[in-house]
Amino acid sequence: MNVKLVLSLLLFTIGSAAFGQEKPSAKAEKGLIKISVMYPYAEGKTFNMEYYETKHMPMVAGYLGANLVKYTIEKGLASGLPNQPLPYMAIGTFYVKSLSEYQAAVGPNREAIRADFPNYTNVAPVILVSEVVR
Repeated sequence: MNVKLVLSLLLFTIGSAAFGQEKPSAKAEKGLIKISVMYPYAEGKTFNMEYYETKHMPMVAGYLGANLVKYTIEKGLASGLPNQPLPYMAIGTFYVKSLSEYQAAVGPNREAIRADFPNYTNVAPVILVSEVVR
């Protein structure tokens, strides 16, 4: 094979992967319901990531049962803009198949979930429920 052809194929492959090609995992998540539990940063507020990761999130995940596809935990590091305060200390996200099943699972356990907050934070979370589009 000549060098120009090899380079052309390589560039085409890289370009196809970087632009407009949907990853298989993105397709699999489309249509899922995403529950983002965001813990805003503020002076004097605390967050125990170890407890959240090993106790709180597994507890809530257990309530969700087979409806739960996966969950993620993010630790805030910085703002997207230089010299700006951190917007969130942490974000916990649940991906579920059905919003109504999520609500049915969380409803009866709401008090237990809230009662666990003081074990890892002194901030009230902001919750966003959304649908994964892509």
